[in-house]
Amino acid sequence: MSDAILTDLTVLATSSEGLSASDAHQAAHQLASPKVGAEAKAALLTAMNERGETSVELAAFAAAFRDLARDPGLGSMAERAIDIVGTGGDKSGSFNISTTSAFVVAAAGVTVLKHGNRSITSNCGSADLLAVLGVDLEATLPTIRHSAEELNFAFFFAPAFHPAFKEIMPVRKALAETGRRTIFNLLGPLINPARPAHQLLGVYPARWVEPVAHALDAVGLKSGLVVHCDLGEGAGMDEFSTAGVNLAAGAGRLGPDGEGVRWTGEAPLPLAKLGLEPAPMSDLKGGDLNQNLAILEKLMAGKAPKGLEDTVSLNAGAALWVAGRCSTLEEGLEVAREIMVGGALRRWLTQLREFYAG
Repeated sequence: MSDAILTDLTVLATSSEGLSASDAHQAAHQLASPKVGAEAKAALLTAMNERGETSVELAAFAAAFRDLARDPGLGSMAERAIDIVGTGGDKSGSFNISTTSAFVVAAAGVTVLKHGNRSITSNCGSADLLAVLGVDLEATLPTIRHSAEELNFAFFFAPAFHPAFKEIMPVRKALAETGRRTIFNLLGPLINPARPAHQLLGVYPARWVEPVAHALDAVGLKSGLVVHCDLGEGAGMDEFSTAGVNLAAGAGRLGPDGEGVRWTGEAPLPLAKLGLEPAPMSDLKGGDLNQNLAILEKLMAGKAPKGLEDTVSLNAGAALWVAGRCSTLEEGLEVAREIMVGGALRRWLTQLREFYAG
């Protein structure tokens, strides 16, 4: 084992300023190395977490692990595509809001390149729902590319595209068992191997809205929106919802004039101006796979709780706006709702099943 370099970086990581971009990039490669011991890796991740990770470190880690990922080779397709994803970890027990929003956006004709994994903190994660709908999580690259062309949708199963993570996962698991979060709890949504130009990214801790938006700017995102819903009493969700106060920060050029977009605690996203009413958290609750499939059916039939219909429409509408399919958030919301309850989403899901069955 050769731990000296990472040990020196750990000393630097304890400073109040954190690691520089170049030091953080080097640290990421050290973490991915099989020649560095688990104890040294855990020490660095712990030092960064105790001090508080910075947007500079997050962007540098994202750049490093993007470079280490398998390239799916989607080329120009990624330049018009979007990913809709959350960091997870909010423990809200909500329905698959971001995944269903991704379905709506794909049905609207916008290419969705979704990066995800099986659930760790909920009963039914994005990959779990996709698998039960028939999607081959470890499909070949030609199949993935064909799916993007035919369905406006492709899924990148994180373990299949990030071989470097096998050197880090045991350390992450050991730290998680002690209750320790690390920078990797935020990193997943930033390292989509397909590198879509647009992103709607939900974060669970509200304090990460602005730093993650800065990180998206640093990795060259064309346009993005980092969102969080404050449910009060320390609870929150890693997406927009009608059950709380919605905060957001834009990245890249978002809006008709490329102006900065911010909804803060003092001036949150105005639900009333969007024609949306507050809803109880119970409207958004999900369950296991079978329960969530039943909820999806109710959504498409217009029979789901109003709060859930509004919440999925809001997230899908925001994604349509970020991707440039709609010129305003208000327009995106209405387009998304019509696709979800008007039959287009049901037809798209039928095509999805037939694609992977055939």
